[in-house]
Parts: sequence; C-alpha cells; structure tokens
Amino acid sequence: MKKVITYGTYDLLHEGHINLLRRAKALGDYLIVGVTSDSFDKERGKLNVRNNVLERIEAVKKTGFADEIIIEDYIGQKIDDIQKYNVDIFAIGSDWEGKFDYLNEYCKVVYLPRTEGISSTQLRAESQTILKIGIVGSGRIAPRFLNESQYVSGVHVVSVYNPNVEEATLFATKHKLQAYTDYNAFLKNVDAVYVASPHISHYDYSKQALLAGKHVLCEIPFVLKKQEASDLYEIAKQKNLVILEANKTAFCPAWNHLLVLVKSGMIGDVVDVKASLSKLMPETNLREFNVSEAGGSVTELAPLCLMAIIKLLGKNYVDVKFYSKIKNKVDIFTSGHLIYDSAVASFTLGLGVKTEGNLVVSGTKGYILVPSPWWLTNFFEVRYEDQNKNKKYFYSYDGDGLRYEIQEFASMIFNKRISSFHLYRNESIAITEIIEKFLNKEHTTLLK
Repeated sequence: MKKVITYGTYDLLHEGHINLLRRAKALGDYLIVGVTSDSFDKERGKLNVRNNVLERIEAVKKTGFADEIIIEDYIGQKIDDIQKYNVDIFAIGSDWEGKFDYLNEYCKVVYLPRTEGISSTQLRAESQTILKIGIVGSGRIAPRFLNESQYVSGVHVVSVYNPNVEEATLFATKHKLQAYTDYNAFLKNVDAVYVASPHISHYDYSKQALLAGKHVLCEIPFVLKKQEASDLYEIAKQKNLVILEANKTAFCPAWNHLLVLVKSGMIGDVVDVKASLSKLMPETNLREFNVSEAGGSVTELAPLCLMAIIKLLGKNYVDVKFYSKIKNKVDIFTSGHLIYDSAVASFTLGLGVKTEGNLVVSGTKGYILVPSPWWLTNFFEVRYEDQNKNKKYFYSYDGDGLRYEIQEFASMIFNKRISSFHLYRNESIAITEIIEKFLNKEHTTLLK
C-alpha cells in the first residue's frame, strides 16, 4: 500500500484545498492529512486563523479524501511522521516549491499545482470586516494593548476613553487615536471595547458596553463579585455578544500545550498544583496599594494563578483558605489554599514580598515544572522518576503576550462564538467567586 502525507492549516476550507487533497489522494492508496494546531500556527506568527483546529479538522474530514488526520504541533514533526507512518510520498502545494526538498532523504517529494486565484488569505481579506476597538482607560497596559493589536489581522484600535480630559487627550495625541470623555459617544463609534480601567469600574463599563451592543474584552480582575460576573455573561448571552476575560496566560501557546499534556494523562492524576506570582513595587501612590481602588496582591495577581488551578483541577473545590499579611489595609502577601476531593492547590502572591514565580503540577506518574515567570512561559519540562524520560518543551511567547488574547477575542466575534475553551464562562465566574471570598474576609487568617 502506497502512503501519501500532506500538511496544511485549512483555514476557511476552499476549492483550492479540496483540489490539493484530491490530487494528493490520487498519488497513492492511503492519504494522511496533517492539520496544524492552533498553538503551532501562533508560534509561526499566524494570528489571522479564523477557524480553530477542531473546526478545521472537521472541514477536512468532510471532504472525504483523508484516510487519517493527524495534528501538526511542532517544527520537525514532518520527518518524525514520515518515519512513524512509513510514508512513501510527501505532497504539498507548488507555492512551497523547493522548500521541502530536504525530505527527499526520507521519501519522494511531490509539489502539486495549486488552484490559481483563491487562497485563505484572499478569502479573509474579502470577507473580513475591520473590528474597530476602543480602549477604556489610558493606564500602563493600554499602550501595550495598542502595540500588540497590530499583530492581529482584522483588528484596528481607533479610540480611547478616559473621563480625565488631559489624560485622554495626551494618550490619543501620542498614539493618533480619537479621544473621548463621554462614554456614550465613545461607544457609538466602536464595535468592541477593551476595558483597562481601574478594577472597581470594570463591571459598570462592561455592562454599559454590552447594553449598547458592543463586544467586551475586560482586563483582570474581570470583576470583584460573583454575581457581577454572572450578570455580565448572561447579558452577553442574551444579546449574542462576546465578553472575554483578558487573562492573557490562558491564551498563550505554551500554557495550552501544557494543559493538553496534563489532560492526556502524561503525568497521571494531578494531586497538587502550586503557583506563585510576585512583584516588589514601591509603595507610593500606585493603585496597587490603594484600598479604595481594590488594590492588593489578590486582586492584582490572583486571577492568573487561579486560572491555572481551575483549568487543571476544575471549579468544584470543597474549601478555600487564605493567609495574608496586611499593610495600610492592603494585602501585600497572601497564600491561598484550595482543597478538592482528590487534590490540593496553593497559590502564593506578593506585592511587598518576593518569591520564586514557579508553577509545579504534581501527578501520580511525574510532574511538570514551569520556571519563573511561569505566566509568561516559553518553556516547561515534564519530569519523571527515571530522568532519562524527562522532556523539555519550548514555545514562542511573542511581545507582551496580549496578541494571543486579542486574536481569540477577534476570532470569537468573526466566527460568532460566544464561548472560549481557553477560559470558559463558568471558570471565569469561579475565579471571581474566590476573589470575592477573600475581599469579604471569608476563611482568612491575618499574619502579624
């Protein structure tokens, strides 16, 4: 039996893809189709993919040409696959002419004629309207968001809102945006908003935007009360709008690959998760140390750690405890512990205390170590009792990492998806619930 293999992203599957698959199938008896994973596409800078990997696999399956579909997840996989599946022919479109000649050492390489006049890039350009985004707030993260948005196809930041005239004007002038100090006027001229205002205003700004028919990407902490989170998601659902918590680590390639490995049982059953995050900051007039602006290590840092714990262990914890050191009514250090039926988790946070920012996921077969800063990771290692079985994984983490959450936000809007598997609504609500328990001083012990 002659085996043929081909690869592609197959975004917005079109006639050109179908013709190529038909020609590849005709070269042999058995066709293997490699579909690039979302994380691999992002690693290669392809942040314009409209369909996620599951949608793209289903589209390829429906053509009827693929005898087997695999996922391409890393550089160099083509050689591994050719040897693993005993492939006779590697087929690819003629637009890659010469690029894969090195594979002739392992099998025959055939460049297939591509269908002229059609491509996924062309279809995206023709069908994609520009998503006009306005930024709510002009603080420290706003310039980073503006810069990162330039790497996502179909997204254009057009304006900024800040009730402070001077700050709004200064930011808009510097970044060539339209400045607004009237929120209703601001909302009329955008399709979506990025809420990067002070924590205590997230709920009101997000709710008002949703009621005005605008999609919302809201910075962490999403909101400060469980009911507020539930309300926002319900409004979005009723209006068929996207609202997404901008928990950037949840959308990054390395984290998502780690999650897949854990869920596949690579380290056995997870029994313990430890996540730490800290940053020493000068206790001046920063909002992080202002109790009236909901400052403190939990509101500032907990969403990232809690996201990791809840994605790994679920939202059905049975108990939670906090141990905090307070200064000027703000927690400068908090250690939290979540108890599950068959596992435990802990997070260590500090604004006035420094700790190693690792993530350790312990299982019955091995463990995963993500070194500091784990929330910005481009590397992690799976470790076992037999050190010869240890394996290191490397991924790109481009820029400030915000481009990954922006891409998911845009993809959800363009594809009319109101839920993201990267961070489900009930997971976001669970994170908010834990933060609210702390703010209400539930299960909290104060350290002297």
